[in-house]
Amino acid sequence: MNRYRRRNTSAFTFLAYFTLAAGVGLFLIGLYNADMELHEKGYYVAVMLLVAVGAILTQKVTRDNAEDDDIIAEMKKKESKISESD
Repeated sequence: MNRYRRRNTSAFTFLAYFTLAAGVGLFLIGLYNADMELHEKGYYVAVMLLVAVGAILTQKVTRDNAEDDDIIAEMKKKESKISESD
């Protein structure tokens, strides 16, 4: 059974990218105006990148696990139908 549908609307996708860009932009503006040494600013940029990657990976793993649960449920349903017909 193939499902051909988009999970998110184009407006939601745009909002997600816009929010990411606005957050990064505001963070960099704040960091530029901060009264810190260059190595301190570099530390904050590295932490921001680590948090962004962590958020993306967490979202992907959660989505993949949900998809796997759906696939396993479908397989069990098909197996039960086959065993009932025997």
